[in-house]
Amino acid sequence: MNCRGCGAQLKLPLIDLGTSPPSNAYLRAEQLTQAEQWVPLKVDVCESCWLVQTNDYTSADSLFDADYAYFSSYSSSWLSHAERYVGQMVERFGLDQNSRVVEIAANDGYLLQYVKARGIACLGVEPTHSTAQAARAKGVEIREVFFGRDTAAALRDEGWSADLMAANNVLAHVPDINDFLGGFATLLKPTGVATFEFPHLLALMAGNQFDTLYHEHYSYLSLTAVNTLCERNGLHVFDVSELPTHGGSLRVFVQRQDGVQTRTPAVAQMLDKELGAGVKTRAFYTTLAPAAERIKFQLLDFLLKAKADGKRVVGYGAAAKGNTLLNYAGVKSDLIAWVADANPHKQGKFLPGSRIPVVSPEQLVAEKPDYVLVLPWNLLKEVSEQLAPVRAWGGRFVIAVPELIVL
Repeated sequence: MNCRGCGAQLKLPLIDLGTSPPSNAYLRAEQLTQAEQWVPLKVDVCESCWLVQTNDYTSADSLFDADYAYFSSYSSSWLSHAERYVGQMVERFGLDQNSRVVEIAANDGYLLQYVKARGIACLGVEPTHSTAQAARAKGVEIREVFFGRDTAAALRDEGWSADLMAANNVLAHVPDINDFLGGFATLLKPTGVATFEFPHLLALMAGNQFDTLYHEHYSYLSLTAVNTLCERNGLHVFDVSELPTHGGSLRVFVQRQDGVQTRTPAVAQMLDKELGAGVKTRAFYTTLAPAAERIKFQLLDFLLKAKADGKRVVGYGAAAKGNTLLNYAGVKSDLIAWVADANPHKQGKFLPGSRIPVVSPEQLVAEKPDYVLVLPWNLLKEVSEQLAPVRAWGGRFVIAVPELIVL
């Protein structure tokens, strides 16, 4: 396979997680009699531009289909993050009723609802029908298409040249990353800015976050790689900041190459930090595979011991990262009875691969399990606060990444 960023041949492996179904391909009951599509989950590193990427085995239109089940608005902490973001961007860039904001991967309107509330014209681009419909129900205008240069040109011709473009947790999801970034250079006004938020490769490696690797994530990003990609596609990085979201993320600010913003010292500082960590060395990428294997064995040891002791273990959060973990470890419903999730679009379905049933959180109170494995470990604080009654009956929370901890 060649690098989807620069075209160089990929020769440096990061990790091989075996085979699994796409992590968001939740099953309906009638599908349990059918075979699933299991495909290799391998990740490689480009030693030319240092873009880390999943091998090509599945197409984007099959991963992000009409039944796509990830809805951003079911996380209260993420909604708060989105509302803060809108306030910060309005203040920093002087957005007002004469401005235009376009969000790429607008999902269910979780962010643009706050732009709309300020009376600022906004448009969302969202290819998945299920989430697009939810956004429209909030009064957000949505175009149900994938984004790239052609889409950007069409929107520009309609008068949607943007003062601000937001792209949260989508840059990793696009197979043709050059076409995607080229669309921003097309749609931004000469004075416009765009922000990308994505999990930071440094955090992934430091935290052994192998479970964030799945087919829907085509790329795993450092500022080093993103800066090169932006330069190749008519964009200029002028600022960057670190965020606690998703286990450690970056927010990268970009403009057209003829833009007016001055580059801040934070860009050089982050590039230097990544260089010092070793992102341009082969040795940097050797630690994740053994860490994943260790975590797998820790989880299996815990689950088997709990089973032998007659303890009941359930999961919370039917997250894509949880599906990577469970399928890599070979966990089924004999070890984790069910997974509770607040998203009604997932309830009544079954996790891909493991086929563990997804239920509503009310079942936690009804059955009072001994342990609750929080699969979206990045939301542990939020989940443990929401599920405080678990402690009342002596239940304990568990996370498996970056190592198994029973709280």
